[in-house]
Amino acid sequence: MEMFHHYNLKESDIFIFDQFLIIQIKEGVLVNMPHEEELNDIIQKHFKGKDMVYISNRVNSYAVNPLIYPETEKILNLVAIAIVPKTQKMRSNAEFERKFYNKPYGVFDTLSLAIEWVHTVIDKNYEP
Repeated sequence: MEMFHHYNLKESDIFIFDQFLIIQIKEGVLVNMPHEEELNDIIQKHFKGKDMVYISNRVNSYAVNPLIYPETEKILNLVAIAIVPKTQKMRSNAEFERKFYNKPYGVFDTLSLAIEWVHTVIDKNYEP
């Protein structure tokens, strides 16, 4: 598992790996539709024709418009979302957001646990 690309964007840092990406949204950002469009462009550039998982490493305080989740579901090769919250409030927000996303969605205590889950989700998608 080796990172092969890093984006330092205005609103986030994105780390691209073979089967997943890790995103760290910057402090005070409102995650809304323009974020989803930019994310889709990056996913198609690095994961075209290949299933992948989005891991949100929530180390900063920011807001997510949960109405972006139905749009995010339309990214066909994005098969799951994992959230790694830093605080209990962030965990509560992530649990609330789960209601808006109908693909696999997990909330984890550590990045390591989220990455283990990624491999489980990807393996299930490749079962005959």
